[in-house]
Amino acid sequence: MHHAKKTEDVMQDLITGPRGISREEARRRLAQYGPNELKDAKPVSPLVIFLSQFKSIVIWILIAATVISALLKEYIDAIVISVILVLIAILGFIQEYKAEKAIEALKRMASLQATVRRSGEKMKIDAKDLVPGDIILLETGDKVPADARMISSFNLETQEAALTGESLPIRKIMNELPESTPLADRKNMVFSSTIVTSGRGEAVVTGTGMKTEIGRIAKLISEVEKEKTPLQQKLDQLGKWLGVATLAVCFVVFALSVLKNPAAISHLQALNFMEFFREAREMFITAIALAVAAVPEGLPAVVTISLAIGTTRMLKRHALIRKLPSVETLGSTTVICTDKTGTLTLNQMTVKRIFANGKIIDVTGSGYDAIGEFQADGRKIGTREIELILRIGALNNDAELKDGKVIGDPTEGCLIVSAAKAGMPKKDLIEKFPRIDEIGFTSERKMMTTIHRSGKGKIAYSKGAPDVLLRNCSFINANGKVRRLTPKDRKQILDTNSKFAEQALRVLAFAYNPISKKNSKAPEKDMIFVGLQGMIDPPRKEVKSAIEKCRKAGIKIVMITGDHEKTARAIAMELGLDGNSITGEKLEQMDDISGIVDDIAIYARVNPEHKIKIVDALKKKGHIVAMTGDGVNDAPALKKADIGIAMGITGTDVSKEASAMILIDDNFASIVNAVEEGRGTYSNIKKYFAFLISGNLAEVLIIFFGILFGMPLPMTATQILLINLVTDGLPALALSADPFEPNAMARKPRRKDEPIYRDLRAFIIYYPIVMTAAALTVFSWFYYRQQADLLVAQTATFLTISMFELYQAFTCRSTIYPISKVGIFKNKYLVLAVAASVAVIASSIFIVSIGKYLDMAPLTIAQFFTIMLISSAGGIIIEVWKYATSRSEGKISTETPTAAQTA
Repeated sequence: MHHAKKTEDVMQDLITGPRGISREEARRRLAQYGPNELKDAKPVSPLVIFLSQFKSIVIWILIAATVISALLKEYIDAIVISVILVLIAILGFIQEYKAEKAIEALKRMASLQATVRRSGEKMKIDAKDLVPGDIILLETGDKVPADARMISSFNLETQEAALTGESLPIRKIMNELPESTPLADRKNMVFSSTIVTSGRGEAVVTGTGMKTEIGRIAKLISEVEKEKTPLQQKLDQLGKWLGVATLAVCFVVFALSVLKNPAAISHLQALNFMEFFREAREMFITAIALAVAAVPEGLPAVVTISLAIGTTRMLKRHALIRKLPSVETLGSTTVICTDKTGTLTLNQMTVKRIFANGKIIDVTGSGYDAIGEFQADGRKIGTREIELILRIGALNNDAELKDGKVIGDPTEGCLIVSAAKAGMPKKDLIEKFPRIDEIGFTSERKMMTTIHRSGKGKIAYSKGAPDVLLRNCSFINANGKVRRLTPKDRKQILDTNSKFAEQALRVLAFAYNPISKKNSKAPEKDMIFVGLQGMIDPPRKEVKSAIEKCRKAGIKIVMITGDHEKTARAIAMELGLDGNSITGEKLEQMDDISGIVDDIAIYARVNPEHKIKIVDALKKKGHIVAMTGDGVNDAPALKKADIGIAMGITGTDVSKEASAMILIDDNFASIVNAVEEGRGTYSNIKKYFAFLISGNLAEVLIIFFGILFGMPLPMTATQILLINLVTDGLPALALSADPFEPNAMARKPRRKDEPIYRDLRAFIIYYPIVMTAAALTVFSWFYYRQQADLLVAQTATFLTISMFELYQAFTCRSTIYPISKVGIFKNKYLVLAVAASVAVIASSIFIVSIGKYLDMAPLTIAQFFTIMLISSAGGIIIEVWKYATSRSEGKISTETPTAAQTA
């Protein structure tokens, strides 16, 4: 722990000195420690990514179905399934090819030049050639090339927000610190890839490459194993169930068929296997065809298409999805862990309070936009009475405001902005009061003074810590009049400072002193106090309403930040974020935080390891966790979370590469939109599941009970496969693009272990029973009552099942609301798909030249429309059930769906 040792001890441990190490020693250490760069993650081959798309059990079953279809000479079916498989793989490959690049991004961050002193000689070298013991020289604007212990500092400050979450630059010191000091408070260290915002200094390198703090994060990222999303887990479970069910269907149907065939049994008893297979051939083909039909080969395709459509819709709402399953995961999110700096806040320091002339003045506006006004007791005031304090803040300042961005210290930048709000741009002030001298800020003095020309004279402007500056003041400027500073004045100033600090404001005091011969040697003595300015990194204005929306949607918001607890609590209070707070130091002392994690809403002063610890504890409690962030320090937790959300504008490459989703506009409110899209996408997948499983289950029941009741086969193998392709295929694809059901954000998140078939009993129990009864009744009527040809009865059964499923496609537009609420014709793709399916069915029945190849016999027009009418019974029953249940559960309301829901 180099921060806990004196500089001399650190240099002694590293066998180096102020002159640095020699070139020869540097070469030896480079061989010993290796280059100052991050190790490459093992590259993932594009072929491996492509082949990984075939890991799903459902995909394996489909491959088997393809082979079986080809063996049965059902080549069209085999080709269609093969095309679906290839499309699934290509879509998944395109989405995931650019993933897993976090280590490469970290490596790019570390690639730069470094200024070092070796053998007493100053030189520039490639940063990758740095070794422990090197003396590095740092100046304003430099990117720190390695972790190092400070040797000397002349007002050196570094911006470490991307590493620690601290929004303010850190002023560096030389003193040793306690060993338990958190990373964000190790002010005597500089860290690789942070930026020097002001000052200069020297430091001795203590860690390079993977031994740096950023290297430790790289290691954390590489060690995090990505778990399967809830949807992937559900599909795998479904695949296993379908695999077993498919084999069972094959066996049972074939066994029943054989038992009903005396000739086949006699051949089997005589061990005449050739004659047995010849006799049982049709039964075997039907059993296999039924098994192929039972497998929802469209499910992976429709899931992939639904997720892909979801990514397109989310992109329009400023959320870029990097991995398809993340769309569904968002919809089931129960906790959003969000970084404070730059995510909930603007990452732009802003003056919010001014104390001058004995009163507190509020400053409106946020960030570096010079728009705002000054108010006292809620009323706008003129800027004349605060002109002096604003002028001092703008002139006693080394920062610049350019194109809405601050160059330099953000604290000084916000002082320029507050003056600009009063119509006092810094460039105009500099022309009127040019700087001619200065006494710089040091950590010991805690104040800064600049000397300016003022007319024919000179004036000193000072800013600094309130308690320090106040000790240097003997007078006060109150309402334009200078008088002696009284004990009462001092108490009021210090009380106001404490009040501002309790509001998590960073407070600076301001004073001036006209220069005369008498005080020219000591311009900081007997100064005239002017007032205080309190500043903070303010919340984004849209975040509060976004958090409220999340609360209504049953989603908990947790703030995780490297900032101080008091600051975090102040921001949380302003945003309406309720809950207890805890620091990283306390987390460090706890082995297991799962017992308290549900009660904590604010985590302050945390390290990257703490963030992973928090995410782990939440996941243990059954939560589906989304983690937002923009810094390097967020990357491991982004990868560990169920869904990592990076900021598109302020986010580092590392956070983006480790994430599953990127907010293009850095707007926390866009997360709410993404959650809504995720819920809608999952709802569409559920619609398809209800549509597909009910139809497939009915087909199995029809064949099963037909054989059990001693009937001939109600359908041929070709008819079964035709239903599978035409009736199931097109409408299912159309359902994947269905407009979302209304009020998606009014419902609580579904549980992680919630089965996909929950609340679908009408679709997967009642509907298949009604369809089975209707189909067997139609078959019996034609075959037994009308004494029709077997193929005619089978064609009538085929038409019954097909129309049942097409009617059901419309009822599946909502699994909750009646079709009257969501609209019958709002999905134009579904209308076209059903029309196309009816056209294919009608052509196969009425056009003999087509029907003979598809095992179809002609029906009369009357028979055709009578069956179409009978088949509507299933849809009517479902709609009545939905209406009754939605009324009893209060789901039908007068709420108007949002534009996004009806788009």
